[in-house]
Amino acid sequence: MFNKDRWDEILEALNANKVRTALTAFGVFWGITILVLLLALTNGLRNGVTSDFGNFATNSMFMWSQRTSISYKGIPKGKRLQYKISDVEAIRAEIPELKYISPRNSLGGYQGANNVIRGTKTGAFQIYGDYPEFIKQKPMDILEGRFLSYSDINAKRKICVIGPDVVKGLYDKDEAVIGSYIKINGVNFKVVGTFKITNSQGDSEEEANTVFIPFTTFNQAFNYGDRVSWMAITAKDGFSITSIKERVFDIIKSRKNVHPDDDRAIGHFDRAEAFGRINGLFNILAIVGYFVGILILASGVIGINNIMLIVVKERTKEIGVRRALGATPWMIKGQILQESLILTILSGMLGVAFAAFVIWGMNSVLDSVGPVENFANPSVSMTVVVVALTILVLAGVLAGLIPANRATKMKPVDALRIE
Repeated sequence: MFNKDRWDEILEALNANKVRTALTAFGVFWGITILVLLLALTNGLRNGVTSDFGNFATNSMFMWSQRTSISYKGIPKGKRLQYKISDVEAIRAEIPELKYISPRNSLGGYQGANNVIRGTKTGAFQIYGDYPEFIKQKPMDILEGRFLSYSDINAKRKICVIGPDVVKGLYDKDEAVIGSYIKINGVNFKVVGTFKITNSQGDSEEEANTVFIPFTTFNQAFNYGDRVSWMAITAKDGFSITSIKERVFDIIKSRKNVHPDDDRAIGHFDRAEAFGRINGLFNILAIVGYFVGILILASGVIGINNIMLIVVKERTKEIGVRRALGATPWMIKGQILQESLILTILSGMLGVAFAAFVIWGMNSVLDSVGPVENFANPSVSMTVVVVALTILVLAGVLAGLIPANRATKMKPVDALRIE
């Protein structure tokens, strides 16, 4: 066990050559600093990229119609599918594990021809016909007013919710928006809300130029009948949309006489699968961070090992005297290992503290300059700190093991003869 005399001996040994001790300790200090910083930077990238998913329903997918690639049951190759409201109802009835199925339609586009008019101002905007639950599948901040409701759906109200760039394009500064009217493809709609997409994952400019109207109103006003262009589908908690989606495809293929092996007829984007791939990538980066950090740390441990060998050689006579006075091999070995551990742990903890200071500095800069794309809140968990401490203890033991073994192999008589 440690006692005051043992501490005095260890400090005296480390202070005997301060420059050598400092340079040796720097290897471990730098290795553990790099390890923690690499993991913090990896976490910052993970936080930045996955924050785009944020509150987004990550267990969702989007499905749209494409052209068939295989002829089947009288349906020729190259025919474009057309979804109907009845398809949505069939999916909802046959797959109870689904939480939301939101049919969608769209027209126009912010880069196309002008399709929205307000007074003398016109603009080209993306128009979506949606259901109220879409806001839960793609969360957005309602800046003013409200989003769509089921009373709007049932009554087929001509109301709309508009994005920030629509407001900029059609309204003067400080002009009242809520309660005003805009004309979409010749049809008047009352503005009941304005929004901003939260954690955009697509084209943020397009989303800012978006107008939402009730799905039923869209189909009636623009003569879409019971057509559905695409669907946003979310699985219930505890179920994976990735494991369910093939059942959804099978229902559509059966209803539309699509060949069972025709995977091109149905387009989709599985957000849960994409989220899993991104997390997998960052898990690999974390492993790489550990690997690189441990390699750098190993160079510091080798340095401590070499220095401890030199220290043992310099203290050969002292070791001989101790052995002659009755010190056991384990007492000698324990002293060398303790010196190695103290040097390793002290330098390592300084490295952890320095890395924590750098991480704090990075977060302070990010807070002052605002959000940085794909990078946010670099940090490490307590698990990383515990792992770093474990690595330090193991490194200290390994660094002192060879010198300690060499010290215990000396015969007291031979050690005392060395001048």
